[in-house]
Amino acid sequence: MLINAELLLQYQRCKRRTFLDIHGDKSQRDAPNELLQKLQQDKIAHHLSALAKVTYHQPDYSYGNWEAAEAATLELMQRGVEYIYKGVLLANYSQGYTLLSRPDLLVKRPGKSCFGDWMYVPASIELGKRPKQEYQVVAAFHAQVLVTIQGFAAETAWLILRTKAQNYPVDLLKWTPRMQQILEDFVEVLELPNPPEVFISRQKCNLCHWYSQCYAIAQSEKHLSLLPGVTPIRYTQLQDVAITTLESLANTSPSALENLVGFDREVAPKLVVQAQSALEKRPLILPYPLPIKDITFTAPIELYFDIEAQPDLDLNYLLGVLVVDRLANTEQFYSFLADKPEDEKLIWQQFLDLVWQYPEAPIYHFCVYEFDTVKRLAKLYNTPSSSVRPVLSRFVDVYEQLTQSVALPVESYALKVIARWLGFEWQEKDASGAKCIYWYDQWLETGDRTLLEIIQSYNEDDCRATLKVKNWLVNFFQDQYGLRLA
Repeated sequence: MLINAELLLQYQRCKRRTFLDIHGDKSQRDAPNELLQKLQQDKIAHHLSALAKVTYHQPDYSYGNWEAAEAATLELMQRGVEYIYKGVLLANYSQGYTLLSRPDLLVKRPGKSCFGDWMYVPASIELGKRPKQEYQVVAAFHAQVLVTIQGFAAETAWLILRTKAQNYPVDLLKWTPRMQQILEDFVEVLELPNPPEVFISRQKCNLCHWYSQCYAIAQSEKHLSLLPGVTPIRYTQLQDVAITTLESLANTSPSALENLVGFDREVAPKLVVQAQSALEKRPLILPYPLPIKDITFTAPIELYFDIEAQPDLDLNYLLGVLVVDRLANTEQFYSFLADKPEDEKLIWQQFLDLVWQYPEAPIYHFCVYEFDTVKRLAKLYNTPSSSVRPVLSRFVDVYEQLTQSVALPVESYALKVIARWLGFEWQEKDASGAKCIYWYDQWLETGDRTLLEIIQSYNEDDCRATLKVKNWLVNFFQDQYGLRLA
């Protein structure tokens, strides 16, 4: 059986995924979604950008004919060409397993090897902007196979990342032992009779083609990973003290958890109440909530703010503001949209002009992104502090208010999950921030304005969902404490 770098990469993200990739029923996999297609397009574009800077050779072979591919690669290495793109190297690992290395680039360097007065080092072209552990382990994997071919162990491999300083050195003396341990663990998992336990980690799982299958299992088991706040580290700690169900966690004294790794006097009671909320299917007030006056505050005019961004372009292309006039009982949505990236400065000024029309109005948003982005845009466009600081002082993070005050019977504290629990629905059922990134790219490519209209509709719904959550939070605490607005 062949073990390649992609399997090792995915194993570091999820042990279950690689088991299913090899042993699972492929007909049960989810179809690729638009975001995955965009990521693939971005990866190809990054590869082309990196390759444009070098003159390379590529071995000629049919995909899957790895012995012929290795022979073609070795012929290029023996010739001493400067760069080899998608070369193929094979190495025996253990009984029944062969390591298949296809480094993005093999780069010629001075040194001694079986080829002569030169050697090769691997370079991986990765889509990320940071030298993640999983990238460095993969680089060490390629280097390990390369050692068996050229008879010389390099001290450094390279990552080509999406940053201004693209080339990042990988210390092989550090990462090779780590890679070898991961490889051993990987083989042990492959030889298990059944796949590893499900663990739903939304950031890592949402793009996996086994997500629907794993999520269905987790739901049927009421798996603790579906409970907000249960991280892999905390789950392991809970298992060690025989807490594996909602019931057992809900009935645990927080003091019994406080000294576990990943817990403390703040996390433990919140997680217990979160389990109680999920078990009882109702919202519960957390220990030590925010002051009531902060949670139940309302103003005559309130602004609800949401941003759509394209991270790859370092662009915030849509600033949406919903103006809610509680005295006049009106709601007006303003969509400041950059048709092209260079319009960002224009919509930034339009946003400032609007919010200064209501100098006393609080500006509600969900999560810290809007606050941080306003600070960044102000710095980018040299906006006077006198125009920005009073605006930032009016920002109110509804997410922070909610998560510090109440536990909800939900699987996530994402805006969509909470608002849908409250009965709110987006006009575009399948829309998401990630899909908006894809749609905006498509708009720039095709000029299809209907894509912008979909994004604007989604952004308005995000603002209205924030309003829905904020109103619910105010009403909930007023009901709980018998308060009424003056």
